[in-house]
Amino acid sequence: MKKILASGLTLLLLTACGSEQTGSSPEAEKSNQTEVKEVDQKQSEGPETEVSESETKEKEEPAEEVVLTKDYKINEANWSIEPVDKANPKVVLLTIDDAPDQHALQMAEDLKELKAPAIFFVNGHFLDTPEEKETLKKIHDLGFMIGNHTYSHSSLKDLSPEEQKEEIVSVSDLVESITGERPQFFRAPFGQNTDYSRKLAAEEKMSLMNWTYGYDWEKQYQTKAAITDIMINSPYLNDGANLLMHDRTWTSEALKDIVNGLRSKGYETLDPHRIKTIE
Repeated sequence: MKKILASGLTLLLLTACGSEQTGSSPEAEKSNQTEVKEVDQKQSEGPETEVSESETKEKEEPAEEVVLTKDYKINEANWSIEPVDKANPKVVLLTIDDAPDQHALQMAEDLKELKAPAIFFVNGHFLDTPEEKETLKKIHDLGFMIGNHTYSHSSLKDLSPEEQKEEIVSVSDLVESITGERPQFFRAPFGQNTDYSRKLAAEEKMSLMNWTYGYDWEKQYQTKAAITDIMINSPYLNDGANLLMHDRTWTSEALKDIVNGLRSKGYETLDPHRIKTIE
């Protein structure tokens, strides 16, 4: 009888120890099953949530490109800029010639900071090196329009039709190879167009553009103070004035003051993309 009781007691102890080591009680098994289900559920939910966010991003529509209204035109009688219909008449157009020489990129950065649009008229002989081409690309990428100012800045009246064509078309080709866009405006050196250059510009779908006033090539205006004063207080400053400036040290130094001075007089600096051109 004692042997039977001892055997039974030993069996009970072994069973109890086995339950603690394996955690196989009904309550423990139920808890484990619940935890496994929660982990499985979280693992299944995680990837689905990430995919959903990714799909949402893919479905986002790209930002719409802003298309400016062509609500201004060039008056070739005096080269001013005139509004079409109800556009603001109190505007000025900023143009920079002989770019990109030494200061064009700095001028573009200064204008960008002021949110002042402009046209940079380029000469081909300033685009001979990879560094000069990269400078022009940076100016274009800042949002500025690039105009054609011939290759060597020679007087077109002294050139044959074949030479004029080379001077003009080579620059348009060069600008397009650098920026991806051909110039929409042509400015002849010294403002001296010929019958042939007018015809060629039209064939190249470039509008002619001269200017209403400019001073920075004159000796008495080759300081920051002098060029600032005359550009703001010129007797030719009026609605639609077409301002000629150059890639020069004194003009670059004065550019911010010129823009701020014009704006203090109520003038808007016109975006040239709003000017009608040859289609």
